[in-house]
Amino acid sequence: MDSIYILGIESSCDDTSAAVIKDGILLSNVTASQAVHEAYGGVVPELASRAHQLNIVPVVDQALKKAGVEREQLSAIAFTRGPGLMGSLHVGVSFAKGMAASLGIPMVDVNHLHGHVLAHFVKESEDDNDKPEFPFLCLLVSGGNSQIVLVHSYKDMEVIGQTIDDAAGECIDKCSKVMGMGYPGGPIIDRLARQGNPEAYTFSRPNIKGYDYSFSGLKTSFLYSLRDWLKEDPDFIEHHKEDLAASLEHTVVDILMKKLRLAARDLKIKQVAVAGGVSANTGLRNAFHDYANRYGWKVFIPKFSFTTDNAAMIAITGYYKFLEKDFCPMELPAYSRVTV
Repeated sequence: MDSIYILGIESSCDDTSAAVIKDGILLSNVTASQAVHEAYGGVVPELASRAHQLNIVPVVDQALKKAGVEREQLSAIAFTRGPGLMGSLHVGVSFAKGMAASLGIPMVDVNHLHGHVLAHFVKESEDDNDKPEFPFLCLLVSGGNSQIVLVHSYKDMEVIGQTIDDAAGECIDKCSKVMGMGYPGGPIIDRLARQGNPEAYTFSRPNIKGYDYSFSGLKTSFLYSLRDWLKEDPDFIEHHKEDLAASLEHTVVDILMKKLRLAARDLKIKQVAVAGGVSANTGLRNAFHDYANRYGWKVFIPKFSFTTDNAAMIAITGYYKFLEKDFCPMELPAYSRVTV
């Protein structure tokens, strides 16, 4: 049987990424990030799509060269069809369509959120078999999403809990911005929190039924508390930034983990994974190990390179869809919003 080569393309936000997978094993994963957004405190869609146009050809070329694979060897092209920024998605979708048409090979459309979940199935060598068993729970947390996903199979995923307002990463980013710490806030808060006391300050926690989340109240509580403290000491943030970061992180992680624990207990599931950009957070990763010890979970935490938007997760999702011959018609457009 001939080997299956999948080229994955990811362009949902501000990272242009391409990866090549052979028979489920990762050969290359190349990403070009965009520093231009830092000055604006967030991703500017128009600037992002322009940067994708500049980056996509060299990124794909590099991914193929690093993999040692010729274009003619490709079996299919997998690409992020959504959700994401429409302008950014259009660049990747258009490129994938043009390349697939020129090579006469099928296209596989990938839900970006499915990709994050299936990042746990990326193999970097033949004997790399550390992956969750179905069914498992996946906490999917990023700047735009906070969801608890019940994963029945590679294709069958059910959102059983999600944020009703802000996402966890969005809350952290906004609180970082209020503190004047810069963008993106996640890595900054993570670094400061390592030096602070997580129990120094107490912030409002939501009381939401079921497995759903809410982070808008925490964000507001943080903002109002900070405002009051600054009235007493204009330099309060500078004097207490480590404790503020640690307390914020501790609150967010605690909210995330308690709902995940509730779902795992109710469904009697011990296989638990985390995915998405916030899965790079040190406090959250430590909490996963702690819960594994306390509740007998087998936990799956992605490598840092697979936490952010990357094409390896798109390629592996495309690989499993390719095996099912689940191909994408040329006329299907990108989409900006959808859940798992």
